[in-house]
Amino acid sequence: MSDLTDLTLAEARDGLRAKQFSAVELTSAHVQAVEQARALNAYVLETPEKALAMAAASDVRIAAGEAGPLEGLPLGVKDLFCTEGVRTTACSRILGEFIPGYESTVTARLWADGAVMLGKLSNDEFAMGSSNETSCFGPVTSPWRRDGSDAAIVPGGSSGGSSAAVAAKLCLAATATDTGGSIRQPAAYTGTVGVKPTYGRCSRWGIIAYASSLDQAGPIARTVQDAAIMLKSMAGLDLKDTTSFDALVPDFEAAVKRGVKGLTIGIPKEYRAPGMSAEIDALWERGAQWLRDAGANVVEVSLPHTQYALAAYYIIAPAEASSNLARYDGVRYGARVEGRDIASMYENTRAAGFGREVKRRIMTGTYVLSAGYYDAYYVRAQKVRALIKRDFDAAFANGVDAILTPTTPSAAFGLGEKIEADPVEMYLSDIFTVTVNLAGLPGISVPAGLDGQGLPLGLQLIGKPFDEETLFAAGQVIEQAAGRFAPAASWWR
Repeated sequence: MSDLTDLTLAEARDGLRAKQFSAVELTSAHVQAVEQARALNAYVLETPEKALAMAAASDVRIAAGEAGPLEGLPLGVKDLFCTEGVRTTACSRILGEFIPGYESTVTARLWADGAVMLGKLSNDEFAMGSSNETSCFGPVTSPWRRDGSDAAIVPGGSSGGSSAAVAAKLCLAATATDTGGSIRQPAAYTGTVGVKPTYGRCSRWGIIAYASSLDQAGPIARTVQDAAIMLKSMAGLDLKDTTSFDALVPDFEAAVKRGVKGLTIGIPKEYRAPGMSAEIDALWERGAQWLRDAGANVVEVSLPHTQYALAAYYIIAPAEASSNLARYDGVRYGARVEGRDIASMYENTRAAGFGREVKRRIMTGTYVLSAGYYDAYYVRAQKVRALIKRDFDAAFANGVDAILTPTTPSAAFGLGEKIEADPVEMYLSDIFTVTVNLAGLPGISVPAGLDGQGLPLGLQLIGKPFDEETLFAAGQVIEQAAGRFAPAASWWR
C-alpha cells in the first residue's frame, strides 16, 4: 500500500469517498512510511496506535455516510500544538514529558472533521529558528539533496518537521505556525505549499506561544488545493482566544480555480535586496509573467519601510518571547532542576532547560524592555511596525489585489552551515517574510522552480486581510505554470 502515500490530500479524500481503499489502509501506509523515514528525524513522537484507532473510527463513519471534510486523512502535528493525552514539548527540554490535559482549538477542529493524527513533528525550540536545528531532539534533515552531493540540507524553520514530512510523503499535510516566516520559508526550502493566514483567522488557543502578536497557525501541504482544504478546517472564531476574529470562513477550495483575470498584482521595488541572486530575480520575473499570461495586470508598488522590517521584528518578537517564556520556571509543570532556594531553582531550571537560541532571544527581549531602553528600542520598533502596515494598506487602497515577492533570498543551505555562524546571517533568511507578520496579513509560498543545484525555490504572494481566497487563486496559477516538485530519490527509506 506504499503507493497510497503518493496521493495528495484531495486525491486521498476522493479515494476514500469512492471506497477505493479504507482509512485504515491509508493510515497504515503512512505509519509504515514514517517508520522507514526516521533518518529524517521529522517526527519527535509517533502515535501509530492512536492513528489506526482514529482511522478505524473514520471507516465506521464513512460506511454510515457520516464522513467529515477530512475523514480518514492522516496528518502530522507540529509539536507546538497541545494535544490532549499526547506529549507536547515545543521541542524544548524545559517542558520535559509534559502531557496536556486539553486540545488546541486548531487540532480539535481537525479531529472533529475526521482527520487522523500520525504523531508530533519537530520544530525549532519554541519556534525560535530558521533551520530546525535548535530542537532538543536534534536537527531535522530535508529529503532534498543538491545535485551530485550527499550533504544534508536543512528543511527550514521553525516548522521544518512539518515541511520535511510533507515533502517526504510521511503525512498528507501538516499543521505549522508562522511568527516571521516559519511556514512559508520551510515550504520554499522543501518544494511544498505553506500558508500563513491573516492574524486572527486561526485560533492560537492551545498553541505554545512565542510572540503572541505575531504567531499564527496555518497548513503545509503538497499542493495549493490541499492547503486550501486544510485551512477551511483549521480556521474560524474561537471565544477562548481574544485575538480570534469573527470573520466568515469561505470555501477556500472553490477559490483555487477562480483564476487571476482582471486582478492587479504588485511588485514591490524595495524587495530587490542588495546581493540578491540572479536566480531569484529571474524566478520572480518568471512568476510575474505567469500571472500576466493568466490575465493579471502586474504593476510596481512601493513599500518604503521594508528596509526596517527585520530589525523591528527582531526587537518585537524577542520582547514578547521574554514575557511568554517567563512562565517556564520549574514550579508548575515541565522539568525542574533543584537549587539551594527557589531563586536558584529558577536559575538552574531555565539554564538547563532552554537552548542557546532561546536564551539569546530571551536576553535580547529582556534588554529591549528594560528601563532606559524600552522607548529607544521597543516603542520605536512598534512605530516602524505601524508604518510597515500603512505601506501595505496604501498599496491595497490603490487597487492592488495581491503582492508577489520571492519567499527566500536563496535555496536551502546545508546542515550546520549557519547555526554556528553570526546569528544575524541566519535571521536574514526571513528578510522577505517578516513584513507579513508585522502587518498581520495573509501570505502563501508556492514552489516555483529549482536552483542551479537542483534545490526548490518558492514565490510568495501577500494578500489583503482575510482575503486568502485571492492568494489561493493566484497560487494555483503559479503552481500550474511551474509544475510540482519532489525530491529525486527516496534515499531516507
